[in-house]
Amino acid sequence: MKQVLVVEDDPNISQLIQIHLLDLGCQIQICNHGRQGFELANTQSFDLIILDIMLPEMDGISICQRLRALDNFTPILMITAKSEEIDKVIGLESGADDYITKPFKIREFIARVKAIMRRQDQFALAAMKDTTTLKFDSLEIDEKKRKVMLDEKRMELTPKEFDLLVLMAKSPGRSYSRGELLELIWGYDFSGYEHTVNAHINRLRAKIEQDPNNPHFILTTWGVGYRFNDDL
Repeated sequence: MKQVLVVEDDPNISQLIQIHLLDLGCQIQICNHGRQGFELANTQSFDLIILDIMLPEMDGISICQRLRALDNFTPILMITAKSEEIDKVIGLESGADDYITKPFKIREFIARVKAIMRRQDQFALAAMKDTTTLKFDSLEIDEKKRKVMLDEKRMELTPKEFDLLVLMAKSPGRSYSRGELLELIWGYDFSGYEHTVNAHINRLRAKIEQDPNNPHFILTTWGVGYRFNDDL
């Protein structure tokens, strides 16, 4: 049974979410304050966190950022009344796995919840089957521990930066378009937000490349997108 934390200060929305998640066989815990939500997320184990951005005491962006800084990689679906593009980008780049705006259609909400859970199940299964470490020169990637070492120093990556790195490192030489990376890493077609991929790649390069302007690991395939160097 999937354990879900719902952090939402609108009782009507939280009750609606609860009804439909119960239909999926989930066990639900609800709170309506940001600080309480953070404490629950940080001290208990959940399979999914549904997180409103506008909350009393602590906003959803801050909660997400603090959880990721503490190496809490529980999937987060952000939900808010805001619909401006910048809010979506900030939500995703703070470490959220997906983003949906109010008012939303319940079918879309359920589809996104199922997509997140399906990806987590796939990651868990892959981790059980493959515990090897990927090695490329001075770069080591431990997929099971979600740990990246460069020159024997641990690199602190966000969940999406790590997932992008693993995806490309497992298929060196394969070129991925920005649209493909959006769909594979974010889980669905996020058309129009290709710049989110660019931002993540730029930050990833800044962390693992000696010279981000002349990358050694993550290369640009001009006119297509990105690839992992297959000559290492």
